[in-house]
Amino acid sequence: MKKIEAIIRPSKLEDVKNALIKAGCRGLTVSEVKGRGVQGGVVERYRGREYVVDLLPKVKIEIVVDDEYVDKIVNIICENAKTGEFGDGKIFILPVEEVIRIRTGERGRDAIM
Repeated sequence: MKKIEAIIRPSKLEDVKNALIKAGCRGLTVSEVKGRGVQGGVVERYRGREYVVDLLPKVKIEIVVDDEYVDKIVNIICENAKTGEFGDGKIFILPVEEVIRIRTGERGRDAIM
């Protein structure tokens, strides 16, 4: 099993979420986060003064899937989160040793299906 963590633009969340649901992805976790990458931040004006916002609002999506679904899920996220501009985000893929569904005690693949 793998955990897919995607950091994307907040404006792309609905597109990504709807595409994942359409593809049969049943469970996901979404968190509002802030971060910076290559783009470094933006300069904004407020009441005539400039200031740098170097931590921009992003959305983090977390999904745990069987190894066989990783490429499919990653492709869906890439297709639906991409704008072609700096700040589109990143995807991280991590190994998952074990999953346990608290309600039933199911483990492994049964716990994520």
